[in-house]
Amino acid sequence: MRIPTLISNRARVRVSSLSALHLIQHNSTAAQPPNANSSNPKLASALPEKFPPLSPDARKFLSRLIRVDQAGELGADLIYAGQQFVFKRSMPSLAPLIQHMWDQEIHHHKTFDDLQNKHRIRPSLFSPVWKVAALGLGVGTAMMGKEAAMACTVAVETVIGEHYNNQLRVLVQMLEEEMRTSKNGRDSDELRALANTVRQFRDDELEHLDTAVENDAEKARPYMLLTETIKNGCRAAVWLAERF
Repeated sequence: MRIPTLISNRARVRVSSLSALHLIQHNSTAAQPPNANSSNPKLASALPEKFPPLSPDARKFLSRLIRVDQAGELGADLIYAGQQFVFKRSMPSLAPLIQHMWDQEIHHHKTFDDLQNKHRIRPSLFSPVWKVAALGLGVGTAMMGKEAAMACTVAVETVIGEHYNNQLRVLVQMLEEEMRTSKNGRDSDELRALANTVRQFRDDELEHLDTAVENDAEKARPYMLLTETIKNGCRAAVWLAERF
């Protein structure tokens, strides 16, 4: 059975960033009013319109992060849209579960759309390709059946979870550097808020991975071929969206 491996991968993604989350949560608590909640799903979209200038390196990283994450959440939104289109007709009992995950992806997508507009960052040049590919993947795996759709979720969310975790580590390093070099010993509210958003969205994606494992993802045939093909496609899309 491969389920223990999947759970182990999920745990590894979480454990590898525990120290990062401690730093982010500590700084966020210190800088926010007593009633503020750093895990508020509306955190990123509620950010003020203007921030102190970021360094050139930080600005470059921020641009790449928002571009690739907007593209990724656009894709995730359309994958679930395609699956829901099929399942609400062919398997209505599964539709509420797909709708729940889709609703979270819609929120993720809107958040990064807002950040993209706020920071005037161009979308990926391949956005039309991501739209067609994602919708096709959603419809195609749903037509193959529940197990294939859940295997698709395992593959996509594994890559996205790891991707978010890598971004989180870089953000924490940047926050540590800002605290070390700033005159007042503080880090950027903007970067800290973004790190909290990335952390929360990462956890949502890993929740989807758990849900897929619990709903017979490994019964898909051929499981390894299907998931590895989708993972490789997702990794290629991430590489392209970061750069173009």
